[in-house]
Amino acid sequence: MRGSLQFRLAGALVACAAALVTAVPSHAQGSYSPYDESPAAALARYVRTLASDPTDFQSLIGAGKAALELGDAQAAAGFFARADDANPRSPLPQAGMGAVSVANGDPQAALRYFQRAQQLGAPVATFACDRGLANDLLGQQAKAQADYRIALNGPDGDEARRRLALSLAISGDRNNALQTLAPLAARGDAGVPRVRAFVFALTGDSNSAMSAINAAMPGSWARVAPFVQRLPTLSTAQRAAAVNLGIFPDDGAPAYASAAPPADRLADLDTLLRSSPPPPSQSPAVPPPAQPVQMAYARPIATASTFQPKIWLELASGSNVDAFSRQFARLRSKNPDLFDGLKPYVARSAEGARLIVGPFRGRSDADTLAEDFATAGIDTADFINSQADRIAPLDGQ
Repeated sequence: MRGSLQFRLAGALVACAAALVTAVPSHAQGSYSPYDESPAAALARYVRTLASDPTDFQSLIGAGKAALELGDAQAAAGFFARADDANPRSPLPQAGMGAVSVANGDPQAALRYFQRAQQLGAPVATFACDRGLANDLLGQQAKAQADYRIALNGPDGDEARRRLALSLAISGDRNNALQTLAPLAARGDAGVPRVRAFVFALTGDSNSAMSAINAAMPGSWARVAPFVQRLPTLSTAQRAAAVNLGIFPDDGAPAYASAAPPADRLADLDTLLRSSPPPPSQSPAVPPPAQPVQMAYARPIATASTFQPKIWLELASGSNVDAFSRQFARLRSKNPDLFDGLKPYVARSAEGARLIVGPFRGRSDADTLAEDFATAGIDTADFINSQADRIAPLDGQ
């Protein structure tokens, strides 16, 4: 009975985290597109271009950023991986995969991607907002705040300002956190009420947090009180994950609110406080692209949508993710033709991590490649990802 109660409480806290945290934004509004359009419209436009030219580099980068805006890190990873195939000397795919790693709660991998992006010539201001969050997730608030300040004058300036305010609050500096928000508040930024509530909660002032929430929508405090009141008890890294990503610890293991479909994650505090979330049919729809002819094993172009399980092949599993890069490189060096065009991914869950390739259009493609692997003496296992799995490109490949 006690375990069941703990499970329900953890689920409630995760639901609060998912609702309170902004549904996107690894990138600020407008950074995914040169046009004045929503991320869903931008993604639809990029996908239409990719339907006729799957290697169009700018469209792959734009689609990856738009997918991140929509909260679909897995789709974004696919776009950035294809962009890296199209132009491996560009820093943009590396910066994009760093943002994907941040969204998936993997700051160590993110920092390695950002380092490579910088080595390839990317200005720090173009990825500092996401690198700052990676540092926040590691509990390194001083480094995070330095990065956010670099990003204030870049394309992600507004989001950097929100994250800087949260980071200052995590450090206990409520006054500077509120002052940091002042320019956004003066413009009527919709995210300010949510961030202000978190600033008060992070600094242990639950009464002011309650007032900030109830000022926006009276009577809503009971829905979010368990989440807000527990924030000050977390470590600095856990607080950063909770308020930025909706990742809340459950008895020492993180629970991922971000596993919910993008359509179910609410955009800001005002949306949270409405009587009910919008039904899935009201979420932005992306028209399906015309499917180009694909060879066996080829990854289909992903679009932001509600969760759909995908078919993969597992090459290895275990807790030492760093060893996966060496394992994959060794397999590829012995069978270069067999691995030509295959991108490795890591699937993380509460049970551990898996080295996988895919996804496949159907069972027959997966079975064909599994047979080819078996001929080369490589053992594989079928893997169908669940909604709780966090999938990102394998670092270093």
